[in-house]
Amino acid sequence: MKKRILVTGGLGYIGSHTTVELLARGYEVILADNLSNTRAEVLDGIHSIAGIRPEWLNVDLADPMACREALQGRNLDGIIHFAAFKAVGESVQKPLKYYQNNLFSLMNILDYVKQNPNCGLIFSSSCTVYGQADNLPITENAPVKAAESPYGNTKQIGEEILSEIAHAAKLKTIALRYFNPIGAHASAKIGELPLGVPQNLVPFITQSAAGLRGPLSVYGNDYPTSDGTAIRDYIHVLDLAQAHIIALERLIENGQESPMEVFNLGTGHGSSVLEVIQAFERATGQLLNWTFAPRRAGDIVAAYADTQRATEVLGWTAGKSLDDSMRDAWAWQCALNVAKKDA
Repeated sequence: MKKRILVTGGLGYIGSHTTVELLARGYEVILADNLSNTRAEVLDGIHSIAGIRPEWLNVDLADPMACREALQGRNLDGIIHFAAFKAVGESVQKPLKYYQNNLFSLMNILDYVKQNPNCGLIFSSSCTVYGQADNLPITENAPVKAAESPYGNTKQIGEEILSEIAHAAKLKTIALRYFNPIGAHASAKIGELPLGVPQNLVPFITQSAAGLRGPLSVYGNDYPTSDGTAIRDYIHVLDLAQAHIIALERLIENGQESPMEVFNLGTGHGSSVLEVIQAFERATGQLLNWTFAPRRAGDIVAAYADTQRATEVLGWTAGKSLDDSMRDAWAWQCALNVAKKDA
């Protein structure tokens, strides 16, 4: 029997790439997504790549009754929980929206797992829980700092909820704290598809290069870094997807050492904003129009992962380079441009 996996937020950026990898490994996949930050056409991209059209549940998981009805009798072997609002700026303006959606959806999923304790749960967490870490690279033992935004706080509170329930009910759970996902599937049939103005660096770069946006703003050139711009750990979305599957298999095989485990997912290397721009230009041959702008409130100086634990325990290491990510992100943007012209 194929293992049956629910991917919440399965039509989103990371969820769709993880779904493709799960299907390639022979899992039966069910998607749950209410299209709050994606489009139904992503399912066509998944089908085109995988040759399989997974079942899709258009359900609001933050609604306890709707979630319960959608999952009843599903006999799931695992859940990978991506579904969450994620725009930092919007979370500051609409904090209640973020707390209600991100925390209620997690608690409703946990209610199912508590009643079906053989079902492993992977929680999509974030390096935002560390804030500006005291030491770099950041290990899983680094202190969790006060959140810079309601979005970040939902990840911190989500981990606390997960830990308390997992230990009380002896569940099988893993929280994956990942850094900055970028890139797209090599087929250019799925990728990052932000609705409205991109909040993240790379999709703004690709849209700017495609003429869909004005010049790129580089926020801050006076950080205490080698070139004065902020440093982040950029990881290819397919490396990230593969890590989720390895973690899931650890739970399915009862290999975890505690009811809740935590792993960083990154490359272990920090890249400045200017280095990202240079990588894009080098990998694609496209020159970017960019200017410096004042720092944004809440932005930290630098964050990159210590990935030793993921390597030693999960046997996982990121394999794709920054140039690979930029090349794939640009191919995806070009495919979108062609599709838009043909529409």
